[in-house]
Amino acid sequence: MNQKKYCPECGGELHYDPANKIFICKSCGRIYTHEQLIEQRAKVMSEIHEEDQNKKKKKELLKWWLSEKK
Repeated sequence: MNQKKYCPECGGELHYDPANKIFICKSCGRIYTHEQLIEQRAKVMSEIHEEDQNKKKKKELLKWWLSEKK
C-alpha cells in the first residue's frame, strides 16, 4: 500500500526520489530527507496544538467575561 505524502509547507504532493533518498514537493519544490519530513511534520503538529490551546483559552476567557460576575 503506497500512501501519498504531502508537503508540510504548502500541502503539495511529494514525490520520492529513491536514487537520492529524498522527497521533492511537486508544488513548491522543497526537498526533504525522511528525517526532515518527520521533524517538519512534528513541528507543524506542535504549532497546531499550540493554536488550539490558545483558542481554548480565549473561549474560556470570553465565557468568563460574559458570565454574571458576583
